[in-house]
Amino acid sequence: MGCDGGTIPKRHELVKGPRKVEKVDKNAELVARWYYCALSQEKLCRPIVACELGRLYNKDAIIEFLLDKSADKIPMEAASHIKSIKNVTELNLADNPAWSGDKESIKGDKYDDIQSARFICPVVGLEMNGRHRFCFLRNCGCVFSERALKEIKSEVCHK
Repeated sequence: MGCDGGTIPKRHELVKGPRKVEKVDKNAELVARWYYCALSQEKLCRPIVACELGRLYNKDAIIEFLLDKSADKIPMEAASHIKSIKNVTELNLADNPAWSGDKESIKGDKYDDIQSARFICPVVGLEMNGRHRFCFLRNCGCVFSERALKEIKSEVCHK
């Protein structure tokens, strides 16, 4: 049966070691950055704005954040650097023709492909799913992949 005098427990059986730290899934983190608002944690919907740090927000969430001046409001870490609407830029995003996320009726039994992106680079055609770097121009809000900006090598927006 055990522990009746015939067995001697070893140290590793009695002492528990330090717990292993859970690793964050990189794909899940990238999906969260590119599909959800950094402030409200809701799905991104147009109009979409971005700050100088590159975080994506729903414009209505930023406006609600800036208008709520109550004393009991906890300052949000994701938007603590945004002081006015001038600190964000509204983005002009190109839709991905291969994406069919919101077009179909969702019953709950559908597989959501998180690897296909909602938006693409209009120049090169890369999907905005977090695997490639993207940049936006502050004066017009157009969004391009970093690869497209290296190929164009001009200071003027292509549109």
